[in-house]
This record gives sequence, structure tokens and C-alpha cells, in this order.
Amino acid sequence: MPLPWLSSPQASFPDISLALADPNGLLAAGGGLSPNRLLEAYSRGIFPWFEEGQPVLWWSPDPRMVLFPDDLRVSKSLRKTINKSLYTVTLDEAFAEVIGCCAQPRGDSPGTWITDEMQTAYTQLFEAGHAHSVEVWREGDLVGGLYGVALGQLFFGESMFSFESNASKIALVKLVKQLQEWNYKLIDCQVSSEHLESLGAIEISREQFRLQLHELLPCPGKAAPWNIDTV
Repeated sequence: MPLPWLSSPQASFPDISLALADPNGLLAAGGGLSPNRLLEAYSRGIFPWFEEGQPVLWWSPDPRMVLFPDDLRVSKSLRKTINKSLYTVTLDEAFAEVIGCCAQPRGDSPGTWITDEMQTAYTQLFEAGHAHSVEVWREGDLVGGLYGVALGQLFFGESMFSFESNASKIALVKLVKQLQEWNYKLIDCQVSSEHLESLGAIEISREQFRLQLHELLPCPGKAAPWNIDTV
């Protein structure tokens, strides 16, 4: 079956139940990355993921990895690192820097899926109060962080980075603690990884995720900006 093509900014997404099994979750292509398009996507359990030279590709995988804030697991070693107070963690203080660091090539991969187009789109979402960043600082240097999108009482995680061991985990731990205070109920981690699983993330079905969206999106979240020190 041909992949649905969103021929205009007004074109609607297919139902997520129609996403391909191989590759897992591929739903549609095209349509651009306007703020309205991105917000519609997240509200329906869809996110963009593509590389330079490809059209915008939209995904809704099954199963879906999520983290319920109350299920966060913090290892003894990570807790010791946090308790040493070597790092300062802030929110929404350096969004452009965080997404730029997340976009840097990693390992043996020379490219990145966080293209200039993606960075521009999410910066627009940040300026509109929907996207947020967590920054981990050591002696004034940005050494780790993450960014994502908040709607209702959900946080949709997009990417994280570490320039020092455990810096991205510290960012996630501090974010989870803050979201708990604000009564957020779910963090979307998109696809499975050992890194997130070690922190308590689990896989749920696409339909279970859809039910979570229906329950939590109408609930009021924390107004932007989130720029407060957490340490």
C-alpha cells in the first residue's frame, strides 16, 4: 500500500491504526513542520522523524515507550552523583543551545535527524510556549540536556544529549520530579531504548497510548515559560 502523502498544510493525518508494521509506525509523509501541524501530530500520537534529503516522515509506532513519572527509577550511583551538587539544572533557559547540541552527530553516524528545518520548527514551538528544554550546567558550561513538547498533562520527549557521564539522566530525573509537582501523568519516550528502560520506562500498545492521550490532553498543564532553577 502506498504511503499517504500530505499534499498540503491542511491535509489530515491518517488514523494511527493505519501505520505500517514495517518499518514500525511509519504513517505518512509530507505536510511540512508548521507549529499547527506539529501540535496536531502530537495530539494524535504522531511525531516527525526523518533525515536530511528525505521528505518529512510521520510515525506512530506500536508498541510505544512511555515513562509514568511515579515509576521513575534512580540508581544508587546516579543518586549519589545528583546529591554531590556538582550540577545546576534549569528549564527553558537555553532551548536553542540544547536542540543544537542534540543535533550534533553521534558515534559513527556523520548525520543527524534533527535537521535545520527541525530546529527551526521546534524553536517556533518553544517561542509559542509548547516546547521546552532542560539544561544541565557544570561551572557555567552546558554539559547535558533534553527537549520536548508539553500538551495537557503529557510531556513528549524528543531528544537528549550528554557531554559528561549521566548528564542526560540528570536532566530527565529533574524533569520528572518537576512534572510530578505540576501533576503531569505521562512522558512519551517514543521508541524503546535500554537507556530509558533503566530509568523505569515501559512499552505500552499504540491503543493504550491513544487512550492516555484522550484522558490527559484536556487536562490543564503548566503555563510557559518553565524557566526556574531546579537545583
